Amino acid sequence: MIPLPSGLPVLNSEPPALDLVNTHLVLADTWVDLLEDSAGRTEWLAMETERMGLDVDPRTLTDADWRTLQELRDHAAVTIEAARHEKRPPRRAVSALNDVAAAAPAASRARWDGSRLVAAPHRSGPVGSRVAAGFADAAVELLTSPNILKVRRCEAPACVVRFLARNPRRRWCTPEICGNRARVARYYMRRKAEANAR
Repeated sequence: MIPLPSGLPVLNSEPPALDLVNTHLVLADTWVDLLEDSAGRTEWLAMETERMGLDVDPRTLTDADWRTLQELRDHAAVTIEAARHEKRPPRRAVSALNDVAAAAPAASRARWDGSRLVAAPHRSGPVGSRVAAGFADAAVELLTSPNILKVRRCEAPACVVRFLARNPRRRWCTPEICGNRARVARYYMRRKAEANAR
């Protein structure tokens, strides 16, 4: 996880589509776009592309490539939000996901992994298009999977991070931060109610 100035981590262990959506979040009551921070975004994307099996150098992305990722993130966010509530996503957002994925088509290629041949996806096109297409494919994969109904938004006040609740009892993006904040807030409210009852 990448530590942010406030100590809130950016999740980079969720499905890639959610990790992308989670780059736009609230810190100290202010919306922050992590894709606008040149150092942080490069480090984040290096981890994501490695997890996704994309052999790219994030430092080679242009400002236009980063804007494409921001736009893709916004389309993925509204599409995921609608789909997780079993509602029809906006056509424009779905079309944008499909267009980005088609801009760098993938084909399977045989690759020797040291002991046998394995199929590995290979994308053609400029690096920025390949990265965006990888995230678009990840979004489509999540949206068309039963897991879309397991996507939740953190229950901590003011947190907008989304996560895949593999455990149905999971309520917070991170139990150490948001979970602890929620427990402290509940304790404070309970103590305040007890004091008012006296």
